[in-house]
Amino acid sequence: MKQDQKEKGISENIAGRLLSWYDEHKRILPWRENRHPYRIWISEIMLQQTRVEAVKPYYDRFLEALPGISDLAAAREQELLKLWEGLGYYNRVRNLQKAAVMIMEEYNGEMPEEYELLLRLPGIGEYTAGAIASIAFSKPVPAVDGNVMRILARVLGDDSDISDGKLKKEYAALLGGIMPKDRPGDFNQALMELGATVCIPTGAPKCEECPIHKDCAACREGLTGQLPYKKKAKERAIEKKTVLLIRDGDHVVIQKRPAGGLLAGMYEYPMFEGWLSRKQALTIVKEMGYDPMDIRPSAQGVHIFTHKEWHMHSYFVKIADTVPEKTAKKGPGRKPFLIRPEQIDAEYPVPSAYRIFRQEIDHFTKHKRSLPHS
Repeated sequence: MKQDQKEKGISENIAGRLLSWYDEHKRILPWRENRHPYRIWISEIMLQQTRVEAVKPYYDRFLEALPGISDLAAAREQELLKLWEGLGYYNRVRNLQKAAVMIMEEYNGEMPEEYELLLRLPGIGEYTAGAIASIAFSKPVPAVDGNVMRILARVLGDDSDISDGKLKKEYAALLGGIMPKDRPGDFNQALMELGATVCIPTGAPKCEECPIHKDCAACREGLTGQLPYKKKAKERAIEKKTVLLIRDGDHVVIQKRPAGGLLAGMYEYPMFEGWLSRKQALTIVKEMGYDPMDIRPSAQGVHIFTHKEWHMHSYFVKIADTVPEKTAKKGPGRKPFLIRPEQIDAEYPVPSAYRIFRQEIDHFTKHKRSLPHS
């Protein structure tokens, strides 16, 4: 942006109106009950790319299991992944633990207060550092996320590409010029709240409810449907997968995913590249060392990641009952192993991509020893 704040329509009056609106309309959320830095940190990481309503039960469960930084630093990986199961983007929780270990080792177990030090922690970027510094420690640092970018693009009537990192820095500088020094955390939260509930990303914004609509160029000029502008993303790659739902009378086969890459360290029903024929699927089951008795086509599903889509077909495979010693309580490496379905709920983190297949497993358990109809 070439223009200065005045030319762009940013005034300090906006801050006062935003704060007054926030005081009256803010939602009651569990992470707003106090300004404890650990609680704010956990909430901000969980809220990345996840809806508020979806986060609430995870947040409560996570804090009950790991109430402090030392607990997070000492947690087992499988426990962490199980607590995060269903939230997706699992590197978030891995980085949480890395940062907790770093805080224990370098900061005596206390979250650092300064923005620059927060940025050094794994998984904490400019937005999250600004949110923690301002909300927990009252540091006058902007926190610019997608909600804030959308609001400013509309207020300013700015048709720049909001995916441009330079624009984010320019917007942060603008906000720094009007941020009230006595309530920086509330100011940042007011912008977040406005973007989540009024100046919304999908559908028409609720301009009549907005405390700063008179300052908004997009509202005045009828451009809220065109702004913000974002360059069209590349189309996601489509990957075909076959999932094998292998059951004997009491057990299901699962395996651990690789330690690196997508969904690292999680557990899955055995999955293979491409859409396999029945014959190919049976061959694989035999190579695993099991005795297949019946095979039927089962559920189909699509799971969307940021840059790719899994288009999944599955087979339900009934195998001969196994001897007890083949049932492992913990899987050896990535080798497939047998487990009771209820143990998955209690111990083994399985990504939401496989939820539809778990429903098929539950169907089999309910109608024991009969396969689903093809």
